[in-house]
Amino acid sequence: MELNRREFVAHTALGLGALAVCGISELAADPCGIPIGLQLFTVSDHLDKDLVGTLKRVAAIGYRDVELGGSFTFYDKKPAELKRMLNDCGLRALSTHFREEQLKTQLEKCIADSRECGLTYIGLASLDEQDRKSLDAIKRDADWFNQVGEAANQAGAHFFYHGHNFDYANVGGVIEYDELIRRTDPKLANFELDCFWCVRAGKDPVDYFHRFPGRFLQLHIKDLKPGYPPSTGGDDRPGAFTEVGQGVIDWRRIFKAAPKGGLQHYYVEQDECDRDSLESAKMSYDYLHKLTV
Repeated sequence: MELNRREFVAHTALGLGALAVCGISELAADPCGIPIGLQLFTVSDHLDKDLVGTLKRVAAIGYRDVELGGSFTFYDKKPAELKRMLNDCGLRALSTHFREEQLKTQLEKCIADSRECGLTYIGLASLDEQDRKSLDAIKRDADWFNQVGEAANQAGAHFFYHGHNFDYANVGGVIEYDELIRRTDPKLANFELDCFWCVRAGKDPVDYFHRFPGRFLQLHIKDLKPGYPPSTGGDDRPGAFTEVGQGVIDWRRIFKAAPKGGLQHYYVEQDECDRDSLESAKMSYDYLHKLTV
């Protein structure tokens, strides 16, 4: 069933109310009523070989919510077919990422396919480099985000931007990510803050929750190995990713502040794994499942 804008806002308010009932002092990622999600890109190596079998293994770990990503084509399935497959495995997909080119040339199809798959959140994975080089470009990006958000809202969905460490670079005297937040309408566009990339850029997710309350309905949860200094450039030092709870990020502090940021859903994501990706996904799940704040 599709949600109109009023229903979406009501749904968001109910989610925030549930978090308030839990009490910030007792917030635990899983016990507070927000299922631990998985960005399926984490296990894309397994998905490429055995889609259904991998989805079943993801569900067996304990995950119930997933975010689509990696192939950007619903894993070569029709959206409704993928939705049935996910449901049969005990999973529900809430969110997906598209490329900039897709949203600029096939917006109606991206939205229609997403809704057919049962998704509520339709996101942009990253801006192309040429669209991050000047303040004028960032202003155009923000205007475009609002336009995409309006189209998504009309279909009962919601648009968001993801971003990486390079989005925190100074462009024309402003931080690009901050400027995108300031110039977008929260009714039309919000942000999926990737805690890893925020910290990798030398920034603090909690600071963003406090400075831009309500703008981060979704989070990416992945950890940073020690020994990686802040960088807003390209990822010239690969291998920084590790399982949640195994790195330097203070997750208790982040989850305590996340309701102020607007937390509705969050997804474990690990771009690179030093061990089998499903084993990494389980380690992160187990850590979050036991996390208390």
